[in-house]
Amino acid sequence: MSTPVSQEEKVRALKEMLKAIHSGVSPSELKSKFREILASVSPLEIPLVEQELVREGVPVNEILKLCDLHVELFREYLASRELLGVPRGHPLDLLLRENEWILKQAEALGVYARALSGSKSVEELERYLRSIRLILGELRKIRLHYRKVQMLIFPYLERRGLIAVPRVLWGREDQIMVKLRQVSSDLEKQAGAVDRGKAVEIASRLLELSNEVADLVFRENKILYPAASALLSEGEWAAIAEIADEMGYIVEAGEREWKPTAKPVYPYELDAKVTREQLEKLPPEFKTVIEKNGIQAETYQIRREGDIELETGFLTPAEIEGIFRSLPLELTYADASDHVRFFSESEISGGFVRTKTILGRRIPFCHPPRLENYVMINVEAIKKGQFKYREFWTRMGDRIIRVLVAPVKSREGKLLGVLEIVEDLTEVVNNPEEIKKKILVL
Repeated sequence: MSTPVSQEEKVRALKEMLKAIHSGVSPSELKSKFREILASVSPLEIPLVEQELVREGVPVNEILKLCDLHVELFREYLASRELLGVPRGHPLDLLLRENEWILKQAEALGVYARALSGSKSVEELERYLRSIRLILGELRKIRLHYRKVQMLIFPYLERRGLIAVPRVLWGREDQIMVKLRQVSSDLEKQAGAVDRGKAVEIASRLLELSNEVADLVFRENKILYPAASALLSEGEWAAIAEIADEMGYIVEAGEREWKPTAKPVYPYELDAKVTREQLEKLPPEFKTVIEKNGIQAETYQIRREGDIELETGFLTPAEIEGIFRSLPLELTYADASDHVRFFSESEISGGFVRTKTILGRRIPFCHPPRLENYVMINVEAIKKGQFKYREFWTRMGDRIIRVLVAPVKSREGKLLGVLEIVEDLTEVVNNPEEIKKKILVL
């Protein structure tokens, strides 16, 4: 039986390793030499060692070169969680690679934050702040990573009744985005000289942010992704991959080995029960929640008799009409032959007067003769693709109206007709400062 490795031994060994890399020794050589100690080290302990190196005067730029070792250790530490052999290009592979990138950014932020708190001159302080602003700018990309997790992974778990872990993770993701936005804003306000006291306070917040980002990477890789790997079918991953490609990644996807053969399967299509075999493969964190609270799969069926199936959902005619009435704008649609086929009426905000007698009427005849030529010039330009849309402003009594005219196309890009969107924006135009006070940053 091997002797337990003390915290002091871990710190001493890691410092020796990091200094060796600083002098040019390869990570693989060091991993072989320190295998026993590395087996007992959590990747989350490495920032503590980096903090000591900063105190000892190792240049920040040199410490940043050690981030790759951190990621390698992190990858080995997670190997037991059954995520080995994920094919290149699989959504899990790309999410894991995004987390490697995020971890490097978080660690770099932590290194600079520690250096900032120990800066000894104004020049040093300003130099560190410049680097910190650049890193924070890069870190804003994590919103895209979190959006993919929230919109693509969580729904499949929730359908199976696994709700607690996604809610906790989303709460942490949201907390990180709020803190990132707040500290970035505060730094922008400190664009001029930053006093020593303020620098220390900001450094403390940056360290907290760095640690929380790294911790969330750890939780996703150690808990969330192994669970998703155990539960989701190829068809589910095919649907995730399709949408994730549209959303984009913060790393280069490169050439993909993984090419799904199954038809995409969406959460609402699942009869989602967790089998005993799948349950055994879940990480302990999921098992603990299930043992405590049980598991109740979602059985709601989205398709109903009488539904119209749209590209983005299922609605009855009554629901469609109700939705149009609830919009704070009014729509008029004319087909490619310039004949009106549809209009909506809003119960919230009125626009131009229209009646059922305009159905089948040609667009030019819906306007006074003095505007007919002007309207049709713009309609033809839109139909020919000269503009994405045209915007016009007008008045109706004391109301200020915005009119947008846009082309309507099929998924294949074929022109179907033209849409007029009418909005009453009187309050926005007349009271911009009051509107700004109502803005809630989500």
